[in-house]
Amino acid sequence: MIEYVPARTLIGVLTPSSNTVLEPAIAAMLAGLPDVTAHFARFRVTEISLSSRALGQFRNTPMVEASSLLAEARVNAICWNGTSAGWLGFDADERLCEAITSATGIPACTSVLALNELFRLTGVKRFALVTPYLDEVQEQIMRVYADAGFVCAGERHLNDPGNFRFSEYAEATIERMIRDVAVVKPDAITVFCTNFRGAGVAARLEREIGIPIYDSVAAGLWKSLHLADADPARITGWGSIFSIRPRSAAADSPRAAATASPRS
Repeated sequence: MIEYVPARTLIGVLTPSSNTVLEPAIAAMLAGLPDVTAHFARFRVTEISLSSRALGQFRNTPMVEASSLLAEARVNAICWNGTSAGWLGFDADERLCEAITSATGIPACTSVLALNELFRLTGVKRFALVTPYLDEVQEQIMRVYADAGFVCAGERHLNDPGNFRFSEYAEATIERMIRDVAVVKPDAITVFCTNFRGAGVAARLEREIGIPIYDSVAAGLWKSLHLADADPARITGWGSIFSIRPRSAAADSPRAAATASPRS
């Protein structure tokens, strides 16, 4: 008799080439879900700055090509698990999602659009921003969010162009940065870099400081699971993010997430 494995949920993830945090973090978050697996495709990203060369790394063409390879694995959703729309503008991720779905027929999401949806769902108006990025990148992220109606009430960054080096900062460094911004009592804190070790500290620090912490790797996975019709609430021990549910099908639209603004 031929036997087959039970039904599986397959998540496709687009990964910056120099990123070494994202893959093990997602594997750890999914460790308790044997029926859900993540599958990765890389494209070249080595520097985070506002130079034309660095910005050119995030052209849609290599990302869509990588997505087409993930499609051959018959994944149920594809996520760009990166934060480039934070400085390029949210419409960059909206266009990318549309291009991926057009090329593959698979629903697509991004970490940044997922974070925006989380902000909207949980009524975030004032947030705090923790990154390893350069001064110029941090300032641009704050401008992009301000234009969308979100106030950055506090921030910490390391002024590092990375991208590989971001992975070498210990969780203890990120914990200190989170505690520093917590003093302004924002509605939420985001660790905004997918090569930065924020996911592993979120649950513990949420209990300590009483403020939601939305890590960008976790945000991308949260949205991917929703798109794949899997229940993110099955993931426990990684913070409050996985217990949040969209209120309607409209919340699953990348366009709706890209244009989200705080509730009045």
